[in-house]
This record gives sequence, structure tokens and C-alpha cells, in this order.
Amino acid sequence: MEPVKINARQLFVLIVLFEHGSAIVIPLGIGAKQDVWLAILLGLTFGLLLFLIYYCLYRYYPDAPLTTYAQHIAGPWIGNVLAFIYVVYFLYVAARVLRDFGELLLTFAYPETPLFLLNSIMMLTVMYGVYKGIEVIARTGELFLTFLYLLAVSGFILVISAGLVDIHRLQPVLEEGWERVWKVVFTETLYVPFGEMIVFTMLFPYMNNPGKMKQAAITGMVLSGINLAIIMTVNIAVLGTDAVVRSTFPLLDTIQRIRVANFLERLDVFFMIALIIGGFFKISIFFYAAVVGTADVFRMQNHQRLIYPLGLMVLLLSIAIASNYPEHIKEGLKIVTIYMHVPLQIVIPLCLLLVAAIRHRIFKQ
Repeated sequence: MEPVKINARQLFVLIVLFEHGSAIVIPLGIGAKQDVWLAILLGLTFGLLLFLIYYCLYRYYPDAPLTTYAQHIAGPWIGNVLAFIYVVYFLYVAARVLRDFGELLLTFAYPETPLFLLNSIMMLTVMYGVYKGIEVIARTGELFLTFLYLLAVSGFILVISAGLVDIHRLQPVLEEGWERVWKVVFTETLYVPFGEMIVFTMLFPYMNNPGKMKQAAITGMVLSGINLAIIMTVNIAVLGTDAVVRSTFPLLDTIQRIRVANFLERLDVFFMIALIIGGFFKISIFFYAAVVGTADVFRMQNHQRLIYPLGLMVLLLSIAIASNYPEHIKEGLKIVTIYMHVPLQIVIPLCLLLVAAIRHRIFKQ
């Protein structure tokens, strides 16, 4: 691990930027239709319970990342396998998020540019940030968060001023009962973005004040969940449920409709910048966790030597992950959730916590 520390405010900033990341780009939880805000808030509630699992593991091993204490809890053989699986998982999710933002740029700004070139530029920026270290990434996040919130508040005011919001599009509430909402919660919103907090188990040991970690993390998650619920609610109130379901990037479709006094329009360029910034931090955190995790698994002293080969791996994987964007989204909803998110975000951490609790109780006795 790097000989650096981050404070509670920086952790809060990283969590907010990370949670927004790709979640504001994709039509998150739209299977719940006009009840999407409810699905997101319920996903947040269960996501907080998942975070408490990760926090309890951190309390048992405050100076070790996930890849280290997995080996202590499960033994050298099984623990090494689990640590390696998590490294692959972090690399894979980084590649998926990179593909999300490459497709975003391809669709709205650079339709004639090869996807590989767009992803390469984004990945080179991420690699440079990770090379500089987690403290530099956290300080950069502090600079950008205020700008992003000012832009978000301005966008919300402009959407209201343009008279685009129709509250009736949010009705009726629970038209088909709770079944549809619960289905979306346990297939989408629990895992993305809230269950992805598993990656922060690689960053918690960098805290300079562990006593404030829990409060900073929960505050960041709650704020992010409320923001995401508001964003998706505004999308539906502006575009309507059917349009959001069909839309690839609903937030940008909403922003493109802003026209105030025949003067303010075509603002999607500014919001594209905000989305790319959020994507940068989400990819960076996953990629950084994969780099330091690989160094831990293979007992390497200098993790910076791994940045370039692993970065090339993420870049190539982002291109090969799917032949087109609809296939990429379908794979994320159908395959990744069942075979990756559920075991790696819920099952394995819960098993590790049970074993750790039993071992510590026996040790105390």
C-alpha cells in the first residue's frame, strides 16, 4: 500500500463521485417505470446494510485491504484465490464503466471516431491519475465536486424554468403493486451503484481518522442515493416513462430539451463534461483497487509497475466485452448481476464476516 492517508472529507467526496459515476448515465432502475425513485431508495437502504458488512470486516482488520484479510480469514490457498477473483472483478467492472462512457462519447459527440480511440484517451487519463496515487485522486475530487454540484443545481433550475416537468407522468404510484419495484431492487439498484461499495474495502485502510470513516461513507451513500432518485424522477417527469425506457442515455435527452427564452439551449455539452468527470473517478477507483490488489496477491513492493499492463488489459477488455451497446447492457443486467455481483458483493463478504467473527470470539476466549 502507498504510504499516504486520506481524510474523512476526501472519502466522502470519492464516494459521492463514485456512486454517481455511470449510474446517472444509464437508465438506472427504469424497469420500475414511474416508481423508479422508490426502487433507488430501497436499493440504497439494502446497500447500507451491505456497507455495514464491509465496515465490520474493516473493524476486524483496520490496516488491511480486502485482498489481504481474505487470505487471513480463508487461509493462504482459498484466500489467495478469493483475492485474485476480486482483482479480476475490479478490472472487469472498470472495463464495463469505460465502455459505458466510450459509447456515450460515441453517440453524442464523436460518431465517426473509433471506440478504441475514445477509450484509449480516457484510459490514459485514468492510468496517469492512478500512477500519481489515491491521495492525488482524492484531492482532485475535492476540486471537481463543487463544480459538479453547481452544474447539477443549475440544470435542475433550468429544467423547471423551461416548463418541461409534468408531475402527472409520475402517476399512478405503485400502479402494479410492490412486485415490480422489489424485482428491480434485487436485480439492479442494490448492486449498481450501492453494492459496488465493495471496492472501497481496498481504500478504507488509507483513512487517517478511522473513527470518522463510517459517518463519511454513510453520508456519501445517502446523498448519492437521494440525488440519483431525483435525477431519474426528473427524467421521467420530462420525457415520460416510455421515452426513458427506450432512451440509451436519458439524462442527456432531458438536458437537450432545455430551451429558455430562445437563448439558453444545447447545454448537453456542459453536462457531458460533468458525466465524463464522474466516469473518470469511478474507473480510477476500480482500477486503483485492481492494481494494489494485484500487487498484494503477487507480493510486489511497487504497484506502479502494474499500471501499464493492467491498463492495457482494461482497455482491450472494454472493446471485446460486447459487440454493441445493447448487448453490453443486456450482459450487465442478466449475466453480471447473477454470476458476479451477488456472490462477490453479498455472499463472499458475508461468509468472510461470519468466519472472522467466530475466530475473534474463539481468540478472546
